[in-house]
Order: sequence, then C-alpha cells, then structure tokens
Amino acid sequence: MDIRKIKKLIELLEESGVAEIEIKEGEESVRIARQSPQGMHTVQMMAPNYQAAPAPTPVPAQATPPPALKAPTTAAAGEHLVTAPMVGTYYSSPSPGAKQFIEIGDSVEAGQVLCIIEAMKMMNQIESEVSGSVRAILVKNGEPVEFGQPLFIIE
Repeated sequence: MDIRKIKKLIELLEESGVAEIEIKEGEESVRIARQSPQGMHTVQMMAPNYQAAPAPTPVPAQATPPPALKAPTTAAAGEHLVTAPMVGTYYSSPSPGAKQFIEIGDSVEAGQVLCIIEAMKMMNQIESEVSGSVRAILVKNGEPVEFGQPLFIIE
C-alpha cells in the first residue's frame, strides 16, 4: 500500500474524530488507531495470513440457564413450532405502540401474520403455516433472533 494513502488515512482519522480505522485492499490491510489525544497513532500493516485459525476454547456451561432459555423450545404432539426463517430483530407489532399481531390464546389461520423480523433494514412479515391456537410466544419484542430459533408454539 502506498505511503501517501496511509498519510491521507491518518489525516482523515484526525479530522473525523474516529478512534480506529481498518482498510483492506486485496490481500493487504492497514489498521490505524488513535492511542492518545496528543495525536499519536499506531499504524499496523498486515501481510496475508494463510495459517488456520486456532480452535476456539470451550466455554464452561452455566449451572442454571438464563430465564429466556427456560421456555419450551420443542413442540409436543399436535403442536407446530414456528421458527425464525432468518437472522434479525423480532417485532410483535407493525409499529411501536400498535396492537400486537398475536397474543397467547389467540386463534390464527394459515397465512396470518404472526410477527415481523427486521433484517438489514427490511421488514419481513412471518406468516403462520398452520391454523390453530397460540400456545406460547418464545421471544420478546425487540430481541435479536437467530435462524431456526423457535418463536411460537401453535396447537
């Protein structure tokens, strides 16, 4: 990477007030970080690393699971488990302050909107695949959800 580009990056860092910046061009990368308010900077150039990453260290299991994990995550016979089809943020209503799409005990029809999952600023309506009664809502409004995470149990 050209030294003039690095100097320009340092100037941009000083002007913007950003504490750290990392730029990658092909296999080269530069990371510039502010270490003190006196204007000292660290410039780190990294060559491509073709070594395998070390295996992650196992995390010890918790003695008691957090309350959010105590909710049922499997459906019994005659029940349908609705899972998140994507990673995103779960919303139980169409807008803040609006009535929730569904509540525990509500009857739902196939194709009825159950919730919204926001992914990359896109609002995705999640519809019921079956008709029945909502037995459990397993996530709270505004919580992040993972792909395949259980959201609802419908019987």
